[in-house]
Amino acid sequence: MASSAADHSPRRALRARIGSGDLLLFPGAFNALSARLIADKQFDGVYLSGAVTAADLGLPDIGLTTLTEVAARARQIVRATTLPVLVDADTGFGEVVNLARTVEHLEHAGVAAFHVEDQVNPKRCGHLDGKEVVDLPTAVRRIAACVTARSDPETVIVARTDVRALDGSAAMLERAKAFADAGADMIFPEAVASVGEYEAVREAAGVPVLANVTEFGKNELFSTSELASAGVSIAIYPVSLLRLAMGVAETALDTLRDKGTLADVVPQMQTRARLYELLDYASYNEFDSTIFNDVGRW
Repeated sequence: MASSAADHSPRRALRARIGSGDLLLFPGAFNALSARLIADKQFDGVYLSGAVTAADLGLPDIGLTTLTEVAARARQIVRATTLPVLVDADTGFGEVVNLARTVEHLEHAGVAAFHVEDQVNPKRCGHLDGKEVVDLPTAVRRIAACVTARSDPETVIVARTDVRALDGSAAMLERAKAFADAGADMIFPEAVASVGEYEAVREAAGVPVLANVTEFGKNELFSTSELASAGVSIAIYPVSLLRLAMGVAETALDTLRDKGTLADVVPQMQTRARLYELLDYASYNEFDSTIFNDVGRW
């Protein structure tokens, strides 16, 4: 059955593994069921993208979602799996005092890690033009606020920087080191130009590095072997499952409209049996039957 949001062991496990030298793969979940599937396929963790959370609400990724909405979705994801969950906290939903509350809510939701970025409010998708970043002191204060507000020292704080697309690699390396000095456990350089830049960030900051492998973005779709060779610790695939699911759904709706039946696309559907397996119907039925039989004896 479901995991407990109070179980903090995924945080300890994640912290140990990001220092192991292994490349950990975190596909993005768009709901609790997809998180369950990610775990069933034995990935290393689950990522909750801000873009996916916004899209699920029918909103663009321009900073419109709230802390409450993100924390609620994070809690649903955490409940569905025992894997560590990494959450996109955008710019922290405010500035220093707000960041303290953001950390509190995310820790209470049971997430293992979260990332905060250096864009201005309201932020934009990291792979769109027109984004802006705050000055370096402000960006550092955001990370320092997260570190100070963290109640569980095992919670992994990831500092994201979007400065590469604006001011180049030197500025990116400067921010990476400053964020690590402020206490960030990991650096997330967004929209890099080459896989070698991940290695440069790791060397400059002296902490593990996260890579965003997103389709239709500014970076290439680097392979796991390329990322591992550059010393990347976590690779996230933030919107991949949502894009695939929506692509198939759009095809199915076109088929229904044009042909009047979904018979042709049934082979692409998850079967009822497989859905029930992922949802662990058997354990719920066993629990229900046990209680029913025990009560019947009284």
